[in-house]
Amino acid sequence: MASGDFCSPGEGMEILQQVCSKQLPPCNLSEEDLLQNPHFSKLLLSLSQHVDESGLSLSLAKEQAQAWKEVRLHKTTWLRSEILHRVIQELLVDYYVKIQDANLTSEDKKFHETLEQRLLVTELAQLLGPSQERETHPLLGLEKADLLELMPPSEDFVWMRARLLLEVEEQLKKKCFTLLCYHDPNSDSDSETLKAAKVWKLAEVLVSEKQQCQDAKSQHKEQMVLLEKKSATYSQVLLRCLALLQRLLQEHRLRTQSELDRINAQYLEIKCGAMILKLRMEELKILSDTYTAEKVEVHRLIRDRLEAAIHLQEQDMEKSRQVLNTYEVLGEEFDRLVKEYTQLKQATENKRWALQEFSKAYC
Repeated sequence: MASGDFCSPGEGMEILQQVCSKQLPPCNLSEEDLLQNPHFSKLLLSLSQHVDESGLSLSLAKEQAQAWKEVRLHKTTWLRSEILHRVIQELLVDYYVKIQDANLTSEDKKFHETLEQRLLVTELAQLLGPSQERETHPLLGLEKADLLELMPPSEDFVWMRARLLLEVEEQLKKKCFTLLCYHDPNSDSDSETLKAAKVWKLAEVLVSEKQQCQDAKSQHKEQMVLLEKKSATYSQVLLRCLALLQRLLQEHRLRTQSELDRINAQYLEIKCGAMILKLRMEELKILSDTYTAEKVEVHRLIRDRLEAAIHLQEQDMEKSRQVLNTYEVLGEEFDRLVKEYTQLKQATENKRWALQEFSKAYC
């Protein structure tokens, strides 16, 4: 396949992206990187033909699979022996718990004592190991032959082993039923036959659930990779949006600021006029509440009387001025007329001032 096929936006690019996302996850290359480096893209696709999804070469992956198969085989063998050993230990522990029980028969005691003796001798023999092949002295000077002398009689061992199979089978059945009830609490009320049938399929069910869990983990891992890519993309988009917003603010803020200030000033002017009108309305309301129609009528009457009095005073003052002009050449008589004129003028001014005050109050 040519290098151009690897860089085209068609099938070659899709295959290369799948390779980079699954078989070569450390690369984490984007489509732009693949387009800018066509030869490197070709190298990655060629390399993917010799490695598996974990990144190992095909030969190493095959050897690893064979090694894991042998490990699982040895692990299964070890687990079997370990389970059998633990079940036997539990039988002995239960025996020591019930040793004071009067219901224990002589056969039960003989079975457990023979089992314990055989188990201890076997464990000690394993601790000694192949004594003939080592140059050091054996532990405590003991040989396997010395331990074999402590073995129970063969007929007791044969009888004990036959019963041990039944005991182990019973213990394992109880454990299986316990595991079944833990996995499916509804099975606790089932019959023993139904429980045995469910236990027979329990291994397949657990394997299926384990596989589902692993598939879910794989999907979760893929989703996390996609989430990281989308998060990076979203971050870049957000940064570009912020840059555009900053540009819009810088370019259009000064242009709209003057219009905004003019609108604010107009608003404040209208608001000030409304406040003045409101104050005037409150003033008129106070005046209307203070001066009723009866009070206004009384003030009008007072004003009319004051105006009439002023008119009379003005007429008197005019007559006095004429007399003053006539008797201007007189002496003491003139002084008396001047004083009288002054008093009349003062009275006229006082009444005029009172008339003005009433007029202000009425308006």
